[in-house]
Amino acid sequence: MAVPAPTIRAALPSLLTLMAATFVAVTTEMLPIGLLPLIGDEFLVSESQTGLLITLFAVMVAVLAVPATLLTARLPRKPLLLACLACYGISNACAMAAPNLALIAVGRVLGGLTHALFFSVCIGYAARLVAPGLTGRALAIASAGVSAAFVLGVPLGVSLGTLLGWRGAFAMVSGCAALTLLLAATTIPPVPVTRGRTSNRAGTWRRFATVLTSNGLVYLGHYLLFTYITVLLLTGGASTAALGPLLFGFGGGGLVTLIVAGRHFDAAPRRSLLSIVTVMAVGMAAAAALHPALIATVVACAVWNAAFGAVSPIYQAAAVTADATTPELAGAWVNATCNAGIALGAAIGGFVLDRYDIAAVGWTAAVITGVALAIAAVAKLSFPPRAPAQAGTPRPRTSGR
Repeated sequence: MAVPAPTIRAALPSLLTLMAATFVAVTTEMLPIGLLPLIGDEFLVSESQTGLLITLFAVMVAVLAVPATLLTARLPRKPLLLACLACYGISNACAMAAPNLALIAVGRVLGGLTHALFFSVCIGYAARLVAPGLTGRALAIASAGVSAAFVLGVPLGVSLGTLLGWRGAFAMVSGCAALTLLLAATTIPPVPVTRGRTSNRAGTWRRFATVLTSNGLVYLGHYLLFTYITVLLLTGGASTAALGPLLFGFGGGGLVTLIVAGRHFDAAPRRSLLSIVTVMAVGMAAAAALHPALIATVVACAVWNAAFGAVSPIYQAAAVTADATTPELAGAWVNATCNAGIALGAAIGGFVLDRYDIAAVGWTAAVITGVALAIAAVAKLSFPPRAPAQAGTPRPRTSGR
């Protein structure tokens, strides 16, 4: 039986590999956002229609994350992780070669099926690689791939799409998936499989449900506006060539925030979360109010996206430390609510954009994010001042896989 490493230092090679895997996963999911105008132009469809590629992917994850995790609960974790990375590669290769929008959608369906399982595997892996009480830091490292995807993956994809065509961007991500698969096969150890543990305490489940509700609303607010960020920037006067560098800068801010704030996730999770979501809501409102003034809009977008860079691991850690179920199922529920928010965000954002304008999209996003903040502020038991010492402890009835 594999024994989880007791320290962050001992687990660091595996956590960095998980970071690379989350980079591939999120780049796969988000890449079409920066390529919406290019894909739409080739297939003669509107940006709101191509935005449904984001919605389709996210709906698959929202619906299937928990069932997929339950169905694979007894399977070895490492082969499951490797299979997910292989499927990400195939999904992007399908999109690269697609002769029409329908076949891109087929590739996105495969990616969505993969994504439905990936984050539950990844979150559970990170929680089991470290000793109790280090869950937040471990998840911050593994989840840094999310911010890295915005720093490097999506902006490079947009730049490649501008220079070489959008198909070259999908080819890049497919190659990254193949390289990460090889890295994971050689660096990540197996971990125990935990079978079917849930809490019978109603209060525990209420706290868990509150975490998931706030998480889903944060993602709904963010992606309601972020799905159409290219529209926001272009209508503010940015050139197409500037989109890649701007997204690079936004993602870089998110990565810096994650590195700085991640040190405090276990010591002060509540204060960290409230600060992060407050800055997000303020940044979104500013983007709406200041548009179409380009420099002011860019600054507002930088603030909002920098704050969002730290959102993922702190909600993941809150879900795991609620102790309502296994780390894998906690991860599955977080994944499901994230992607329910992403799917609804893309759909609602497109609806508002078609009927009003991009500023209205920004105001709607800010209000929804504010609701998520209010829930977190009221729910003191769901987001305690300090993480429980026993958080992330693997439970009995495990078998080494």
